[in-house]
Amino acid sequence: MGESSNEKVGFFKGLKAEFQKIIWPDKTTLGKQAVAVTAISIVLGLIIALLDTVMQYAVNLITM
Repeated sequence: MGESSNEKVGFFKGLKAEFQKIIWPDKTTLGKQAVAVTAISIVLGLIIALLDTVMQYAVNLITM
């Protein structure tokens, strides 16, 4: 039914051990990755907006 106290403690010890294995990026790498993600998101947003406009124009030509 319910977890015992030992199981909870064991879980959190395991969780802490896994977090210690993580290699966190330094500030420079993190900054570069953030800029890359932002730039790619903007470019993809512009491409989607352009495709949407073109398709809307095409549908309007067909339905008129």
